[in-house]
Amino acid sequence: MAVLDTSEAGGAVRSFIELHCHTSASFDSLANPAAVARAAVSRGLTHLAVTDHDRIDAALRLRDAAPSGLTIIVGEEVKSADGDMIALFLREAVPPGLSAVETIAAVREQGGLVGVPHPFDGRRGFGRKTGTTLESIAHLIDWVEAYNARVIGGSANEKAALFAREHSLPGVGASDSHTVLEVGVSYSIVTGDPGTPDGLLASLLAVDFMPGRASYYVRAWTPLAKIIQSMKGNGRRRAQASAGETR
Repeated sequence: MAVLDTSEAGGAVRSFIELHCHTSASFDSLANPAAVARAAVSRGLTHLAVTDHDRIDAALRLRDAAPSGLTIIVGEEVKSADGDMIALFLREAVPPGLSAVETIAAVREQGGLVGVPHPFDGRRGFGRKTGTTLESIAHLIDWVEAYNARVIGGSANEKAALFAREHSLPGVGASDSHTVLEVGVSYSIVTGDPGTPDGLLASLLAVDFMPGRASYYVRAWTPLAKIIQSMKGNGRRRAQASAGETR
């Protein structure tokens, strides 16, 4: 990916933002957080949302040590009971296992924003196990991933883009990177500064994105990362049982 040009006629500034990115804090990634940030800068990204699975500790550390020219947004890919959700601008991690509506409410309590990643992916689509429809929460979310670089085959990305248009939701592009090589392979292009909740919402009104796809060789690292992380004791975080509930 070439270094991107942030200038625009009329004095407006373009921003190039990755809204879905994993580091070695995730159970399925070995990507060093500092290396992820350096790759983002070298490839011209201006904003990087670090969205590890069900945790924000690496995102917080990276935000406080971000390289010049890169804004780190503290995020999380939350495994709700109904499917994965992207939460941004967090102060505290949102626990997995809540319903989609409960997850959204927990994010809003922190002043954060919520999007739905890869909603129609056959392996990890929204509501695949619970039957909850994306339509039922469309009025509660801020964007949909219209393009996810890790979606394999089928028409999942096309369905997501169509859903976004039909429900007047911003459709963003994201790499869903789990390796340093994938950072910025797909990204969103906006005008303005998406470094705050209000700024991101405003900029997404006219979002565009660059589609791209990581090689299958790169994606083959994910199963290996899961094994290594499991051996290190960093497995997937599970929902906590509520009072009186048995596992």
